[in-house]
Formats: sequence, C-alpha cells, structure tokens
Amino acid sequence: MSNVIQDLERAQLRNVPRFKAGDTVRVHFQVIEGTRRRVQVFEGIVLKRQGAGARETFTVRKQSFGIGVERTFPLHSPKIEKIEVAAIGDVNRAKLYYLRGRVGKKARVRERRYGAGSELPVAVEATLAEPEEAPEPEDAEGPQSEAEPVAAEAEPVDEQPAEEEAAEPEAEAEPEPATEPEAAEEPEAAPAE
Repeated sequence: MSNVIQDLERAQLRNVPRFKAGDTVRVHFQVIEGTRRRVQVFEGIVLKRQGAGARETFTVRKQSFGIGVERTFPLHSPKIEKIEVAAIGDVNRAKLYYLRGRVGKKARVRERRYGAGSELPVAVEATLAEPEEAPEPEDAEGPQSEAEPVAAEAEPVDEQPAEEEAAEPEAEAEPEPATEPEAAEEPEAAPAE
C-alpha cells in the first residue's frame, strides 16, 4: 500500500480500551430509527477480534431471553460512542466459538483474579489509587479506634453488679467438683470405643 492510504487509515483510528476475547464489554452503539437517534447498550462476552487497522472488528455474544445473540461491531466506527470493559475473562484462546454450543452456567467465562506480581488493568489501578489520596481527619487527641468508646460504656455496667458477682462464685463453687469427675470418666470411656 502507499503511504497515502496508510495515513488516511491512521487518521480514522480511535482510542479504544484494551480488551481481548473472553472479556465482558458494554458497547454503547448509536441506533438510528427514522429521524431519531438513541444509544443502545449491548453487553456480552467478546468471542473474537479480527482484522487490523481501521478495518478491525470484534464480535460480542450475549444471552437474551434464553437465546444467544451475536453482533459484530467495527472497532473504530464513529457510531460507537464508547466501549466499557466490565470484566476480564480468564481464557487462553483467541476465538471462543465453543461458547455457541453451551447454554446457562456452562456458557460462562471465569473472571480473572489478580494475585501478587500480576499486571492490573489501567482502570483498576486508577480506582485503587483514588482511596489512598484522601486521608482520614484526626482529632486533637489523635486517632481513636472504635473499641475505646465501647470499652468506656462497658465499664460502668460491670461496676454495678459487682456485689452480685461476688455472691455467685460461692454458689458456683459447689457444682464444679461434680463436673470434674465426669470429665475424668469421659477419657476412660473414649479409648474403650
């Protein structure tokens, strides 16, 4: 191809998020009905990506009322408002045609879990970085834990029935010797079984 064609194709490319076969995506696609335009969201699992450059397409499959529906979108189409990656699938194939023959739970793709040392997608890294920026305000006394007020409330309650508790241990002391011989008899019966 000549440089002119390559330059024209390069000008038509759009910024799209990174996704592959097995990922769950939401495609916001413009639908024209007569004189009206509206945005329709198509959410499903990416079966394949094919082609390159401005001609690249991807196929998305979803279950609609128990029937599998597939739709192929041009990746760099101006009718696509945005593409959101909802989940990253844990698959090792470029084309997931085997999902066509499966129904229900068997048609699901396992979501990738990120462990230590793995790469996180940019969207996940951005959401993880946001909570770290906002530190919690501290009082003049310093940081307080929730356990301190609970312990302060529990102390006055314990002080009032202290007299009753002193009388109870004397009554409880009598049954304790009766429970000890039973505990001694149980170990002897256990080895016999």
